[in-house]
Amino acid sequence: MLQRRTTLTLGLYSLAAAALPRPAHAITSRTGPSRRGGAGDVGRIRETTAAFGRLDDLYGGGHARGAVAAYLAGDVAPLLRGTTGRARPALLTAAAQLAYLAGWMSADMVRTGLAQRYYIMAVRLADEAGDDLMRSTVLRSLAVHAVELGHHRVGRDLADAAADGIRAGSPARTRAWITGMCAEASAAATHDQRRAHTLLRTAETELEHADSRPDDAVTGNYRRESFSHQVGLTLTHLGDLSGAEEHLAASVDSRRPVERRTRALIGARLALTQLNRQRPDVAARTVLNLRDDLSGVESRRVHQTLSKIRTGWRDATTDDPIGEADRLLATLAGTGRPGR
Repeated sequence: MLQRRTTLTLGLYSLAAAALPRPAHAITSRTGPSRRGGAGDVGRIRETTAAFGRLDDLYGGGHARGAVAAYLAGDVAPLLRGTTGRARPALLTAAAQLAYLAGWMSADMVRTGLAQRYYIMAVRLADEAGDDLMRSTVLRSLAVHAVELGHHRVGRDLADAAADGIRAGSPARTRAWITGMCAEASAAATHDQRRAHTLLRTAETELEHADSRPDDAVTGNYRRESFSHQVGLTLTHLGDLSGAEEHLAASVDSRRPVERRTRALIGARLALTQLNRQRPDVAARTVLNLRDDLSGVESRRVHQTLSKIRTGWRDATTDDPIGEADRLLATLAGTGRPGR
């Protein structure tokens, strides 16, 4: 059911992570009674997914990830087994959104194979629902995951597949969200500055013309600060660390209080960029400014970035504020945060 190019790249991606994807019916073939669902069940699943998503934003993928998996298997799967007729497509899309969130949270905890299985499950649920927009949403996050793992060409193909799947009538905000990822993945795979900058300009134009509220749906909660983060990552891949620092800093500064995990992750990436620009004292101040956020999230992606920072400034830890920042990170590592 996946496009041919996507099927090939997903296979390579999964093999690289030593985890082959499971079919969508894995969650519908579990033991236990089936239940017939309707519009009310669809609404409850969406509300529950949104609530789990808010917890993820605040506390990271390590918090409540098991509860999301249990809800998917214990509450949603019986409805998928027992529901036919008009309610089934909406129910499948709601289940795809929940599986997508489970994949996102697993990726945040660097549970690579598990994240891919949830993502591919979400793609296939979206396919069965006939929901092209949800399908492209998941392919975009698979592209994010692939690029973060260093599978840059696979990430580019996945981002392109996500872009191919959205129609002209799709929300401009969602198109911007996917186009921005195409820019980042293209920069990572080919270092083609012209193509990357062209895609970024297109994404910015689409975002400027967005008429949907950014909180309306899981498919593209994309804001100006999200675009700044995307630009920062793209410029990092292109080797423009000065420009990357500027845009990452703008993204961190404009984040809302409820985006604590995101602020911690982008702030850690900002500090690493500053360190790579031979500015360890500035990086240390960035880390210290993140003290409250870092102590409140469980995210192995954040933890891995902070570990790189500690390694990078190892020879300068006797200098203030580097020493103070390093002691903070050592304390967080000792308590199991960020990331257990």
